[in-house]
Amino acid sequence: MTLCISLSARPSNNGTRFHNYLYDQLGLNWIYKAFAPTDLAQAIAGVRGLGIRGCAVSMPYKEDVIALVDAMDPSAKAIDSVNTIVNDGGRLTAYNTDYTAIEQLLERNAVSSGSSVLLQGAGGMAKATAAALRDAGFRNVTIVARNEASGRSLADLYGFEWRAELGDATADMIINVTPIGMAGGAEADSLSFPPAAVDAAKVVFDVVALPPETPLIKAGRAAGKQVITGAEVATIQALEQFVLYTGIRPTDQQVRDAEAFVRAQ
Repeated sequence: MTLCISLSARPSNNGTRFHNYLYDQLGLNWIYKAFAPTDLAQAIAGVRGLGIRGCAVSMPYKEDVIALVDAMDPSAKAIDSVNTIVNDGGRLTAYNTDYTAIEQLLERNAVSSGSSVLLQGAGGMAKATAAALRDAGFRNVTIVARNEASGRSLADLYGFEWRAELGDATADMIINVTPIGMAGGAEADSLSFPPAAVDAAKVVFDVVALPPETPLIKAGRAAGKQVITGAEVATIQALEQFVLYTGIRPTDQQVRDAEAFVRAQ
């Protein structure tokens, strides 16, 4: 049996259900498990030493894991952020499929690159999101991050603006790339953007995947806005991870069935 895992401070069963459903449908003798590591370096050593084929990496480890792998695929190296590790005979290569997910969702939802954007967050996922925005032609983007060093660094890297606080700022698209609204966290019931920003936006985007309907997404729907959810991000990035691990790309129908299986739990 081949084992794949995920590492996250707040593990969920969404990825586990998605991958295991596809393993079963495709007749693969594989299994996927989620873990919350107490020591990241030891966890990655375990990936190498136990022959674990693939490892998904979530907040807050997307940058810390860089020093623990052997090679960086261009998808991860370009943004210094990792969400996927593939183990080839003890050699660990890091990838980033978050970028691909953001890129595809911006295109699928026909979000105009002329839109103004408020991007809240400055961690690994924010890097992937900012890179996808820049590469899709967005120019009027403001990074909102309390940590000036990381916020300014991210903004400068992609030619965007930075501000420490949201204040009364509004934009055509608001994107939450922080843990605010994440199930199990201290701010699980909090709204990551003030109601005025939601009301002014045309597109409300939350990368938080658990719960599928975060407070921000609920507020966006209630206000009649176009919404893009973290659950959508999670499906696309998980699919690309599945392909990296197995070398098999499931059919569109199989992916839809896997999504439905995850939602039904």
